[in-house]
Amino acid sequence: MHSAAKPLQGVKVIELGSLIAGPFATRIMGEFGAEVIKVESPDGGDPLRKWRKLYEGTSLWWFVQARNKQSLTLNLKHDSGKQILRELLAEADVLVENFRPGVLEKLGFGWDELHKLNPKLVMLRMSGFGQTGPMKDQPGFGAVGESLGGLRYITGFDDRPPVRTGISIGDSIAALWGVIGALMALRHREVNGGLGQMVDVALYEAVFAMMESMVPEFDVFGFIRERTGNIMPGITPSSVHTSADGKHVQISANGDAIFQRFARAMGRDDLACDPTLADNAGRDARRSELYSLIDAWVASLPQAEVLAKLEAAEVPASPIYNIEDMLRDPQFLAREMFIQGELPGGKAFKMPGIIPKLSATPGSSEHVGPALGEHNHSILSRLGYSSEDIERLKQQGAI
Repeated sequence: MHSAAKPLQGVKVIELGSLIAGPFATRIMGEFGAEVIKVESPDGGDPLRKWRKLYEGTSLWWFVQARNKQSLTLNLKHDSGKQILRELLAEADVLVENFRPGVLEKLGFGWDELHKLNPKLVMLRMSGFGQTGPMKDQPGFGAVGESLGGLRYITGFDDRPPVRTGISIGDSIAALWGVIGALMALRHREVNGGLGQMVDVALYEAVFAMMESMVPEFDVFGFIRERTGNIMPGITPSSVHTSADGKHVQISANGDAIFQRFARAMGRDDLACDPTLADNAGRDARRSELYSLIDAWVASLPQAEVLAKLEAAEVPASPIYNIEDMLRDPQFLAREMFIQGELPGGKAFKMPGIIPKLSATPGSSEHVGPALGEHNHSILSRLGYSSEDIERLKQQGAI
């Protein structure tokens, strides 16, 4: 726990999100000091509470994704629940929501209404296809965004169908764009004297924005990038190879000087001195030949020896880690990429550390994800509701 003031201290955030994109964005804000109130339905709350591996009935993912947040249950179909949300939004800095477009408007919380209620409010809206366009009303999870945005098409091997990356990367990328947009809107408000504004993030666009040079390559040359497995066409050599002990090594020796050092590390001075391999274009033209030679060299040695030779030659390379490998790695430990949390009942457990690393105002995890409605009383009390009022709202089904 750090005692220094955090960069988002004093920023009040209301989260109306669920699952991944919206809650990941507010998790980042909370780690760097924002007060995050997560509004959940009294009927079970965020479905993420029950996703993947459960500890005493609650997802371990939840305890991480909702760390530093307060949980307030509100029935937004009840007039009193809506009134409480209006009171919260009237004094909030940021609203994060990832409903399908139109849902908040039907509840009376569209952008026009909220801008009148609180002209300083920044509204971060995250959805599959954005708030406009012919597809805006369609449901769109991260998998759809990854598919429409181009990522799935280029992921995998050319003789097989497209594959998933292994995590919900589309949601996470959208969350990062959402945080960037919200912070830019806050800076405009605070430094330029502007009002609040709406930040519109579409999952497919968040993924599309990461697609490097695809657009100009097609527009200028009619080139469509295809699946290429582990290699990078035009950037050679860079691929994954299997060692004698059946372990995998990523080798990225595509720089001209790096390739020469790599070739010598393999005992192949002839390759290092070959003028046809002096640049990427030449190496890529002989891609198949080079990868066959590298495969054979790596396969002749155990992984540890391959990595030692490449480290000595200053060639970028790494093992392919699983989570157990990461937990033992000195680099991860030195960078505090695992921090200790405490589950309900006092059981200690490891969580991912905080990034980015800020030298003067670092982020932190103050507590794990809360129980459903854990902060109802404290939040409503701050709004001026008495204990009797709160009990009555509970009996009425408003909270």
